[in-house]
Amino acid sequence: MTLTDKNVTAASEGSSTYFAERSLKRGAAGWVLLAGLGVSYVISGDFSGWNFGLAKGGWGGLAIAFVLMGVMYACMVFGLAEMSATLPTAGGGYAFARRAMGKLGGFATGMAILIEYTLAPAAIAIFIGGYVESLGLFGITNSWPVYLVCFALFIGIHLIGVGEALKVMFAITAVALVALVVFAVGMAPHFQAANLFDITANGSAGSAEFLPFGFSGVLAALPFGMWFFLAIEGVPLAAEEAADPRRDMPRGIIAGMAVLVVAGLAVLILAAGGAGSELMGASASPLPDALNAVGRGGLATFVNYAGLAGLVASFFSIVYAYSRQLFALSRAGYLPQWMSRTSSRQTPTLALVIPGAIGFVLAAVVADGDKLINIAVFGAAVSYVLLNLSHILLRVREPGLERGYRTPGGVVTTGIALVLAVVALVATFFVDVQAAAITAAIFALALAYFWFHSRHHLVANAPEEEFALLADAETSLR
Repeated sequence: MTLTDKNVTAASEGSSTYFAERSLKRGAAGWVLLAGLGVSYVISGDFSGWNFGLAKGGWGGLAIAFVLMGVMYACMVFGLAEMSATLPTAGGGYAFARRAMGKLGGFATGMAILIEYTLAPAAIAIFIGGYVESLGLFGITNSWPVYLVCFALFIGIHLIGVGEALKVMFAITAVALVALVVFAVGMAPHFQAANLFDITANGSAGSAEFLPFGFSGVLAALPFGMWFFLAIEGVPLAAEEAADPRRDMPRGIIAGMAVLVVAGLAVLILAAGGAGSELMGASASPLPDALNAVGRGGLATFVNYAGLAGLVASFFSIVYAYSRQLFALSRAGYLPQWMSRTSSRQTPTLALVIPGAIGFVLAAVVADGDKLINIAVFGAAVSYVLLNLSHILLRVREPGLERGYRTPGGVVTTGIALVLAVVALVATFFVDVQAAAITAAIFALALAYFWFHSRHHLVANAPEEEFALLADAETSLR
């Protein structure tokens, strides 16, 4: 059996230059940088966004959502650690699903991740613009120049080289983490448990001091529980650029998740416990507002500026993520192949620039960060269902596959994550039906493109396709 079929072609009709024009820089990231990448994807969520869950479910509802989504992400991360050590390619989630569920499953997963990572920087750029305006920096009263600078500057740094980009990202993330430590130290002496439960119960089913909005409030808070961890799943996209992916990918993504759990708990407990859940539920800048509420104005100013670093860190790292996902889908022929060409510095130029241009236009025209984030969250929830299902299918169908790391608990672990991911997907409809509908429409267009065009023009010797086709060949020989 050969590695080609009627729907798969050799790379550019057998041209030996195809992959030479599409190569990434290997060995650029060890596990520490990978852990930093995982934290930077998410850290902006500790500075803003999560707190609106307090207005949906009260502190008890958001706390339950945090635990449920924390369990989901932790279980999924263990599954991703195994799959990224076993199938270390730039395709990340798309590669895992391609091997487990075939071309359609791989493409659907890759597109879900790409939707999430293309829209998230646009939303974060809007939040950065809001921070710049609120801080009175540069006399800016209209944020579109901020959006332009964000995309141009940070895409430019990525174009210089992945090693340089990851080091800059790590430094920015370190500043944001210092701000979280300063916040925790400043708020801890003011913590009072009564402040957590200062929202009046509304009388709905199950409502009480702990759950002021009842059982429905827990479901409504679930998407905000995701904000504490959203995008950690992007770490496997760095697999081809890791120094030793079999060792570094599991260590990096698990370490990153551990940091995020601690950081999330700190802000969830201390912000509401110091300043009150009611105040925090309506705050656009919860950490500085919490410090101001307890009379720590000096620390609030520092955290306000450092919060900008947190937003920049997430923006910067998610630009990296969308470029690698687009690069992998293009290199394999699922998207136009010209998008995956790399520069002399081994960076995917067009895969960086094209989604960035789309993101800038969305930020400038839509100018609604919450709407864009809700669309991104829906795409993420879809990908989580498919990623966990991929791990389960690979374990069941290929038990003898050589794995560089094995998920503790096996399919039970990712089975728990799968159930919670389905619940999270359903919950997104309660937050923003319009955003869910927009995402579904984008998916429909993407799947039509796959069905009528790209499935007939796939590249057989792209790494993700080779992994899957080799598995097919081994199955046929049994």
